[in-house]
Amino acid sequence: LRARRERLGPVNPLAKKEYEEALEHVEQLVAQREDTERAMRELEGVIRDIDAEIKRSFDETFEATAKNFEEMIAQLFPGGSGRLRAVDLRPVPAPTEGEEAEEEEGTDEEESPVPDESDFGVELEVTPQGKRMRQMSLLSGGEKAMTALAFVFAVFLARPCPFYILDEVEAALDDANINRFLELVRRFSDRTQFVIVTHQKLTMDAADVLYGVSMGGDGVTKVISRRLPKGVTALEGTSLEAA
Repeated sequence: LRARRERLGPVNPLAKKEYEEALEHVEQLVAQREDTERAMRELEGVIRDIDAEIKRSFDETFEATAKNFEEMIAQLFPGGSGRLRAVDLRPVPAPTEGEEAEEEEGTDEEESPVPDESDFGVELEVTPQGKRMRQMSLLSGGEKAMTALAFVFAVFLARPCPFYILDEVEAALDDANINRFLELVRRFSDRTQFVIVTHQKLTMDAADVLYGVSMGGDGVTKVISRRLPKGVTALEGTSLEAA
């Protein structure tokens, strides 16, 4: 017994207390880990719920906007048509020789990965009268402006706002297209307020209130405002540079 005790070497009399302290520390770490894992599971559940709500809201808005976009395009492009289309933005990798061989043998049974919603976008397509369907990037400057206006009003109908600020949106349009744009403004002016920055006389003529810069006979410019009675043109007796 004496030999066995000697082989044990020096004995730490505080070993029991240190063990109890270490055990308590380990238990605290285990409890903290369980709390963290539980919080992560709850957070993941909240993220899934938010993602589902975002997707539901986006799908509803996209469906309503797409329907309104077709109506706006028909009004701004007489005889034309347009649509909103969801597109896949993920790059398509070039298949290697081995992958081409597998495709020839047939690998339809393999499940494709679930796509991420952030990999999709929205593309605007317009078919002016007498032309083929084109993407917005292939349209002329005036057609792009009209398409953008159609999209803005389509979103407005789907998700109305108290007011809109439009800055030189009709600068690239001719008189006929400006009149079509003003028809939309008049049509929805009872639902929202439009603040339009413009140099176009037709747009200023259609305004209810003008804010602009005028130069008097002394050559000094000043900011003025005019509330226009119905039936009075915007430029009667006034030379405005901007509204």
